Parts: sequence; C-alpha cells; structure tokens
Amino acid sequence: MNARVASSAGDELVWLQRALIVLVRPREVLALMRDDSEAAARARSEAVLALVWLSGIASVLWTPTYGHLQDDVANDALNVAVIAFIGGGIYGALVYFLGGLVLYALTRIAGGITYRQVRHVLAFASAPVALSLFVVWPVRLAVYGEDVFRRGGADHGAGNTAFVVIELAFVAWALALLVLGLRLLMRPEPQLERV
Repeated sequence: MNARVASSAGDELVWLQRALIVLVRPREVLALMRDDSEAAARARSEAVLALVWLSGIASVLWTPTYGHLQDDVANDALNVAVIAFIGGGIYGALVYFLGGLVLYALTRIAGGITYRQVRHVLAFASAPVALSLFVVWPVRLAVYGEDVFRRGGADHGAGNTAFVVIELAFVAWALALLVLGLRLLMRPEPQLERV
C-alpha cells in the first residue's frame, strides 16, 4: 500500500511539473491526456486545481470591478488579495466546469473525447493566463502601486494599454494551447506498426 501512495504522489509531482512544461512543450504534455484512466486523472488533479485557481485569480484581477476595490476605504491590500483569491477560485471553477461543458458539447460532434479530458485540456491550456499572474501583475503593481485598484489612478493611458495588450497575448497563447489540445485528443491515436 505504501508503494502505491508513493507512486501516486510521484505522479502528482510529475503533473505539477508538466503544468509548467506545457508552456514550452505543449504537444508532449497535452497528448498525454489521451490517458483518461482514473489513475491518470487522479495524478493530474492537483495540477488542474492549481492551474484553474491561478488562472481564475489572474482573470478576475483584470475585471473593472477589481479595478475599483480600493475606492472603498475598508478595502486595504490584504482585503484585495483575499477577495481576488476567493473570487479567482470561484471564477476559475465556473470556467472549468461550464466552459468545459460547452467545449464538450461542441466536441461531441467529432466524438472520442470525454468531459473530463476536455476539462483537463482547458485547465492545462490556461497555464499562460496563470503565468501572467506571476509575470505581468508584479510589474504592473510595481509601476502603478495601489492605483491599479482605484478609480482615476495613474494606471491609465499608454502604459495601461501596453499591459492590456500583453495580457491579451497571454490569453491568445492560452487559446492556441486549447485548440492544440482539443485537436490532439480528437485525432485518432497513432497506431504502431507490428514487426
């Protein structure tokens, strides 16, 4: 039993590493999602949760509502962080399940892909958006400080437009990964020739 637990923990660690590797070698990682067994899905679960939550946080931070959180004097930086964490988790879960359901309905036409596979591809495709939380947001906060969360702050104009364009590039990257992942899973698995 201990060997099975150790193996499971090792598999989960491998998938957490693949959550980063998907950014540089997406075809290899996304093709591995053809294995839809319970063990494979369980091994991917922590990486899926991390990607969904982090990309959810990155997504909600860009909404206009979060851009005005510190207009209320009761919301300090800690409140904004807690609200983003909780809101990001909720938003990420909604996109993961509802977005996965919509994608699953669209892919049913071609067949051969399960709802769980669609959701896992969606989660791993969101890796660039999750990455933007660590690449774009620290720079944006360093440049504008708390004005990012206030109405009428210094975070307007050409600088803010540049940050929006960069964030949209991360979203486009995520959409490209999603298309690649769905195409890989909907394509029949290559058969090896018998010798």
